[in-house]
Amino acid sequence: MERLNPAALSTIDNIVERHKNEPGPVIVMLHDVQEELGYIPFEAMEKIADATDTSVAEVYGVVMFYAQFTTEPKGKHVINVCLGTACYVKGGQKLIDQATELTGAPVNGTSPDGMFSLDATRCLGACGLAPVAVLDGNVIGDATKDNKMLKALKLIIEEEKKQGNM
Repeated sequence: MERLNPAALSTIDNIVERHKNEPGPVIVMLHDVQEELGYIPFEAMEKIADATDTSVAEVYGVVMFYAQFTTEPKGKHVINVCLGTACYVKGGQKLIDQATELTGAPVNGTSPDGMFSLDATRCLGACGLAPVAVLDGNVIGDATKDNKMLKALKLIIEEEKKQGNM
């Protein structure tokens, strides 16, 4: 397992210290770690368990229970595509296929260049807007209409190329 750098460990320590005396701090700590680092490394789970007098297994159970938590680093840009019934029927799989082809990111994985992560989700709670994608936190409803999601991805790729990141 790759060890975290000192800056990341310091970030985790600061988060744990900030929340350790709050009631029920585990989820808040996990949320803040993921917000800061982009994922929840095992070292964070150990530090959170120690600070909250719980087992690492319990903290890990919380991470695995909630779909918004991830133990793997995400790409710079995160794409979530709903594959719930309404979204699937209205073209969710097409969105997944387009995103995979354009970014090189496998489903529920990250592109080799670390630029994009693509996650297939069960439901985003916006069935009336199906098919739905979320690109860097921005909801794109009716995402196949006029190739909305595809156009948004192409703009991101263009911008990253201009900045010399791709």
